[in-house]
Amino acid sequence: MLDGHLLLGWLSFTIIVHLISLPGPSTAYFGLTGNEPLSILPLSSQPDEKGGKAHYKLCDRLKLEKKQRRMCRRDPGVAETLMEAISMSALECQYQFRFERWNCTLEGRYRANILKRGFKETAFLYAISSAGLTHAMAKACSAGRMERCTCDEAPDLENRKAWQWGGCGDNLKYSNKFVKDFLGKRSNKDLRARIDMHNSNVGIKVIKAGVETTCKCHGVSGSCTVQTCWRQLAPFHEIGKQLKQRYETSIRVVSSTNEATGEGEISQTRSQGQQPPPGPQPDLIPRTLDLLHIEDSPSFCRPNKYSAGTMARKCYKDKNCEAICCGRGHNTQSRVVTRPCQCQVRWCCYVECKQCTQREEVYTCKE
Repeated sequence: MLDGHLLLGWLSFTIIVHLISLPGPSTAYFGLTGNEPLSILPLSSQPDEKGGKAHYKLCDRLKLEKKQRRMCRRDPGVAETLMEAISMSALECQYQFRFERWNCTLEGRYRANILKRGFKETAFLYAISSAGLTHAMAKACSAGRMERCTCDEAPDLENRKAWQWGGCGDNLKYSNKFVKDFLGKRSNKDLRARIDMHNSNVGIKVIKAGVETTCKCHGVSGSCTVQTCWRQLAPFHEIGKQLKQRYETSIRVVSSTNEATGEGEISQTRSQGQQPPPGPQPDLIPRTLDLLHIEDSPSFCRPNKYSAGTMARKCYKDKNCEAICCGRGHNTQSRVVTRPCQCQVRWCCYVECKQCTQREEVYTCKE
């Protein structure tokens, strides 16, 4: 069996290889929504490279805008953080959709074709990508990997003391400013551009809403006469979970004109043939934390330009086979597997396990 860290590394390698050279819809975007070639890049200096300029090559090999490349070059820690954000976002997307018909397929041309459309899946990609970059940058600051930022820059004295006592707040203030500058302002002349910007902002706002306060007590004999507190971001798995929930309730919208101001607005659509209920009408303007889309998604059941379909996909009987297999039914295969079991920690310092053999059934969707 693969060790957990080895498996995570293998998944990261596989995902980044699959994302090589897929064009995105706009050069103002980045990560899962961008058009940079996400090849396997060295994250450390090479022996023949000058130490001060080693990160320049990594920035240059990312297909960035001129301004983005300049921001990447000015701090040696940025390039590695950008790569970390891409990998983290891709892994989380595939984890959240592992039981769905669309399982965050990123290989081939699927990602590029989805980004050309305004599906719910497109909305999630924009949100998880901006969230990943915001999270990775804030963590890089607090970990000391950046030259231009350190711990949370809150002005209060308690936070400045946090470093002395071993606490260091994640620098969300710097991260937010960096991400907004890095992504840049996009045109909001058309509905699609405004929707993309809105969904990117949802990812950033979910990160901000998940900030938690961590405290550490100081005093004689463990008493809490003095308490130092600092801010920490929620684990990225929790961010992914919240964005997945917003994906499930994503709102389809259209562009409308405000009669009072004459300016364009985004408003929620009603189902075809749906009549407004009697009485006062609810506000149809979406909330700032709602994910938005402008067209219905395909079924993802059969192979097309958006996914490989669900044929031969593994499913879980009585859980999701009926939904994933789109009513085609599933095949059942019995196999014998050997796994470590009855593990015990031995002095000192290793884990000893027995090897247990058991028969299990594997279910895959029919064609």
